[in-house]
Amino acid sequence: MNEHVSLPAADDAATRSNSRKVFIKTYGCQMNVYDSTRMGDALASDGYVTTEDMGEADLILLNTCHIREKAADKVYSALGRLRDMKKARQAQGKELMIGVAGCVAQAEGEEILRRSPAVDVVIGPQTYHRLPDALKQARSGTRVVDTEYAVEDKFEHLPATSKAQIRSRGVTAFLTVQEGCDKFCTFCVVPYTRGSEVSRPVSQIIDEAKRLVDAGVREVTLLGQNVNAWAGEGPDGRNWSLGDLLYKLADIPGLARLRYTTSHPRDMDDKLIEAHRDLRALMPYLHLPVQAGSDRILKAMNRRHTGAEYLRLIERIRAARPDIAMSGDFIVGFPGETDQDFEDTLKIVEEVNYASAFSFKYSTRPGTPGADLTDQVPEEVKTERLERLQALLLKQQADFATSCVGKTIDLLLEKPGRMPGQVIGRSPWLQSVNVDAKTSQIGEIIRVRIIGTGPNSLFAEPAESLMGS
Repeated sequence: MNEHVSLPAADDAATRSNSRKVFIKTYGCQMNVYDSTRMGDALASDGYVTTEDMGEADLILLNTCHIREKAADKVYSALGRLRDMKKARQAQGKELMIGVAGCVAQAEGEEILRRSPAVDVVIGPQTYHRLPDALKQARSGTRVVDTEYAVEDKFEHLPATSKAQIRSRGVTAFLTVQEGCDKFCTFCVVPYTRGSEVSRPVSQIIDEAKRLVDAGVREVTLLGQNVNAWAGEGPDGRNWSLGDLLYKLADIPGLARLRYTTSHPRDMDDKLIEAHRDLRALMPYLHLPVQAGSDRILKAMNRRHTGAEYLRLIERIRAARPDIAMSGDFIVGFPGETDQDFEDTLKIVEEVNYASAFSFKYSTRPGTPGADLTDQVPEEVKTERLERLQALLLKQQADFATSCVGKTIDLLLEKPGRMPGQVIGRSPWLQSVNVDAKTSQIGEIIRVRIIGTGPNSLFAEPAESLMGS
């Protein structure tokens, strides 16, 4: 996934006109989206307000992702364009500061300053809470690289978020509970850019969840690179797993919906499966990547599970929550992948029957064990396999959407739709749903009946209007 997220701009016009403005471009995963939001919070204490107009920004931050191929090259290309913008500003006697944050910043560090003289600050994903101090140093003439971290330090110093800031972001929110990964899949850079697995303390998570709900949030998604590896000491003195945490969060009055992402099959324990069975607030949707169907390729990826083990896990989850929708991640063309290995991936997709999924061609990530493998799959073979896989996944997604037609569901209304009198919400299975409703109802959960499907969304009518007709 590669997206641009601009943080909501401040509402007060006087504040905006007298403040520095920051434009944040976000690449990558939901964790990066969360981090961009919290960077905006940290900068608010330094007098910045966010803007969606890059042209009016005094500070431009690129919050980068290192998962996909040539991620660093894309960052340097963007920095070249920003260099020209900075020169034009300087010619007008105006300031423009440029910062690089996130996983490319962590991986490249000093190299970014060497190759891009226009950059003032390079800051890693675990150190963004120190961004205001780094900017102060940069304004004094010292270019800054801050990528040395302990993740616990980040959790201890997360910037405070005001009720007004939370409300401006809507009725759903991300909440980071875990950072880093210890699994060391051979294709993945996360352990090197995000560090080892560290869990956020229970008290911090519960406190932030309560603040979010107090500000009007109805749905919280728990985030982590390997979120179901979360563990901590509970208030009862026991060692808690993610399942225990979800039970506790579900007791918060006003918190109507819970989700979590991203998971690893090896950390899907009994307590977490029981939570899916017992908690009405925990939505029947699970993103559980398998990556490949061939045991030989799974071993080469260091996934430490087999295809059969994954399928047995899916069976247990569905036995606990029969209406659950499954989502996954797939990589095609991993070094050494044969035609039969790829057919094994198609078989696992057919057996699971995914409601949604993400699929990619394998790309070499410098510094990972996979980069040293010699049996690379030709690009044209990867392309052909990806097209076949995506055709199957898209059919399954469309079939799942069609199966929803006629169902009556609870819909959380989130934002105005494109058409007057229309509001967009999300189904329990994370689908976008269009329904006729008032914008004053945003934040409510209403009963609707699904009446149709679109390319990327569903259409519904309020159940009450159908009963009255």
